[in-house]
Amino acid sequence: MLRIEGLNASYRGLKALQGVSLNVKKGQIVAVVGANGAGKTTLLKSVAGLVTTEGSIVFDGQDLRRLKAHMISRAGIGLVPEGRRLFPRLSVEDNLRLGAYAIAGPDRFKPLELVFSLFPRLQERLAQRAETLSGGEQQMLAIGRALMTQPRLLMLDEPSQGIMPKLVDDIFRAIQRIRDLGLTVLLVEQRLAEALEIADYAYVLQTGRVVMSGKAAEIAADSAVRRAYLGL
Repeated sequence: MLRIEGLNASYRGLKALQGVSLNVKKGQIVAVVGANGAGKTTLLKSVAGLVTTEGSIVFDGQDLRRLKAHMISRAGIGLVPEGRRLFPRLSVEDNLRLGAYAIAGPDRFKPLELVFSLFPRLQERLAQRAETLSGGEQQMLAIGRALMTQPRLLMLDEPSQGIMPKLVDDIFRAIQRIRDLGLTVLLVEQRLAEALEIADYAYVLQTGRVVMSGKAAEIAADSAVRRAYLGL
């Protein structure tokens, strides 16, 4: 579904990615893990068209490097950025509906059913302003807003960041359900053990390069890899 080859990218004047290649197959959760500063966020921003890149980024046969960021979203890629980037003074309902602003037709708000099935808390808080939600609820809202774009590939940047531990499991279960419903997920996550537990395949980034890739369960089970690259 998504194939990246020889990707180079700079962010804020620094070379963040160097010759990165990876493949995301349809219907999988693919995790990208590594230490802070490894280039994980820059990778997602590169796919989303938010940074200048060199190399190849192809999504379902379409060259994403030829497209502007808003066209990449319309092509079927949804990004949940680090920090969530909600509209804090707008209600939960307004945030969700804004996610569908580029969708035409009578079914533009149909994904609300999926969002409420994944995150019942949001349906209970439709009238609340986003800024009044807990960190975990805000992350649910950010994921829900991305799902309103009706993506085929959902990219998640540190979805557990700033969330109370009791809600982290809810987020990870929702990500698994999203995969089980047929969507493809590219996951960047600071909770390495949890990310590898739910992922089908994983790439390890170190200083902007892919240093290892393989089935997530195999990487998680390799103690030498965990010590050398993941600090576990």
